[in-house]
Amino acid sequence: MTTNHTTDKPLAGRIALVAGATRGAGRAIAVQLGAAGATVYATGRTTRDHVSEVGRPTETIEGTAELITAAGGEGVAVPTDHLVPDRVRELVDRVDRERSRLDILVNSLWGGDHLIPWGRKMWETDLDQGLRMLELGVRSHVITSSFALPLLVRRPGGLVVEMTDGTAEYNRRFRENFYFDLAKNAPLRMAFALGEDLKEVGGTAVALTPGFLRSEEMLDHFGVTEENWRDACAREPHFAVAESPVYVGRAVAALAADPDRHRWNGRSLSSGQLAEEYGFTDADGSRPDGWRYFVEVVHGGKRASADDYR
Repeated sequence: MTTNHTTDKPLAGRIALVAGATRGAGRAIAVQLGAAGATVYATGRTTRDHVSEVGRPTETIEGTAELITAAGGEGVAVPTDHLVPDRVRELVDRVDRERSRLDILVNSLWGGDHLIPWGRKMWETDLDQGLRMLELGVRSHVITSSFALPLLVRRPGGLVVEMTDGTAEYNRRFRENFYFDLAKNAPLRMAFALGEDLKEVGGTAVALTPGFLRSEEMLDHFGVTEENWRDACAREPHFAVAESPVYVGRAVAALAADPDRHRWNGRSLSSGQLAEEYGFTDADGSRPDGWRYFVEVVHGGKRASADDYR
């Protein structure tokens, strides 16, 4: 039987850079791009020889690269601190030297959850701690785009995905801490502005958020695993709408494979929204829409359960 190469590996021949691919959404995105046939450069600060300030030594970029290759793509691990311009320049020069193109850039850089002083006012938050959040969630994205976009725009059709937390609609609400609010609203505006810059060269930029993400760190926080994650719902009922990182990974892969993706240019998107559009599901076959749940039920007062949004 003849294999439909386009259907099986729609991103074959495409080159992707996932900045911040060590764990969580970034890792899953890198793996799902690989499953769709892409060559993926996976970057981050935690390697098998060095652990970043996040302090999770078992999640490494080498591990991500191996998962990419096992999924059917080609994974290339490149240790990179995206707050050091020279290191990012070297990274992009390597992609150019080895592949001569870049088709997909995913800015999934963050690693600042351990810094968030929930419940504190702006003036009660340590300034250095707050500025570090902005470095990790904003400055790193800007540095990466500045060096990577000249390579991406050599060919029309390039895609930039700015990862964040919360849709533009949801983030009209205060995100509980001044610095976190800034760090997670900035990528929404970056995607809009990059969309304007990319219009003339045939590129597309979007902001994308997962819903309530069952990342490795979140599972550890609740003391559960992916197999028994629903046990955490007794402690946090809203966790019932949670999604695995696979879901947002499939969202990026579907978006990258869509020849008409430019219709999303400059927009704020969510994994649940794109699942409705493209028909993919989470790893368990469900289709959660976490942000719609939070807008309509948690804040809107609609009488419904989390299961109604799966």
